[in-house]
Amino acid sequence: MDLAFSDEQEALGRLARDIFDGHVTSDRLKEVEAGPERFDRALWAELARSNLLGAGIPEAHGGIGGGVIEVCLLLEQAGAAVAPVALWPALALGALPLARFGSAEQQAALLPRVASGDAVLSSALNEPNADDPLRPATEATWEGDAWRLEGVKTSVPAAHVAERVLVPASTENGSGVFLLDPRAGGVVAEQQRGTGGEILSRLELDGAAVPEADVLVEPGTDATALSWMLDVALVGICAMQVGLAERALKMTAEYLSNREQFGRPLAKFQAVQQRAADAYIDVEAMRWTTWQAAWRLSEDLPATDEVAIAKYWASEGSHRVLAAAQHLHGGVGVDIEYPLHRYTLSSKQLELTLGGATQHLARLGDSMAEAR
Repeated sequence: MDLAFSDEQEALGRLARDIFDGHVTSDRLKEVEAGPERFDRALWAELARSNLLGAGIPEAHGGIGGGVIEVCLLLEQAGAAVAPVALWPALALGALPLARFGSAEQQAALLPRVASGDAVLSSALNEPNADDPLRPATEATWEGDAWRLEGVKTSVPAAHVAERVLVPASTENGSGVFLLDPRAGGVVAEQQRGTGGEILSRLELDGAAVPEADVLVEPGTDATALSWMLDVALVGICAMQVGLAERALKMTAEYLSNREQFGRPLAKFQAVQQRAADAYIDVEAMRWTTWQAAWRLSEDLPATDEVAIAKYWASEGSHRVLAAAQHLHGGVGVDIEYPLHRYTLSSKQLELTLGGATQHLARLGDSMAEAR
């Protein structure tokens, strides 16, 4: 069994790492974080010029013809750099579902513009006080010449810069997915802030109109579509957590090797070595469970249980790794001028996005119980 990435996939990962490492500097992060969008447009343009925004987009629409694996390779490097760009919503939440379920007209209208960096997509998978994204409380009814959406979506990533937001909603015929213009009439958008400072949105839908041409998944026609979208969204989070946790651990190892106490580097102390070794094991567990889930999705194999396992490890493992990184850094770890704080805050946001470790462990337990 060959568990290695292909040469093309390896090259994609290296290119992404080079671009992120060359562009995402401490000074640039401060500049972007001080801006109103918290979105690095220059980095976005560079990703577009390198055709990395085409990961997951068919070649016919200007992409590289990749899929879940290629998008996750890109997200891993984005996580490692805590890059302030909307890669997860644009590709995992938007482009991949559009490439899978969209009509020829929808794909032609949006996917080339995503690949060129001219359009951002997102999905609204969270609802207030809703435990199951697969059963949206948001309702869609057909009135006149359009679907009318009623409900509230919360913590929607990149909605403030998105051209379309994929909105799951329930109808009398079953669930559907709608391509909503977040600036359309009947949409009230309120900005929220994530733990890492990123801009999210609360979308209140009061009769927001979506024409038939913008229905991504016709209500009642594909019972697995929303489940697939959720699985891809979750594995994308896991990929970012892998890159983030690995980079935080590397940062910690470098600090321990250079910081001396009692006349020798901190890395020479046995207790420190044991704590770092435990963190390394967590990173590897996160990595292998993530890539198993991503591979199964890329091969159209059942992957919901594997995704739940990966999200459990991504949440639980990253929590332990970043706690260890903070502790091993001592007081330096909480200095906001030192880069580790961005990793801690971003990791906590990702840990709880679309459910934390406990929720996904329960999800896995329910699946195992149903299979007996």
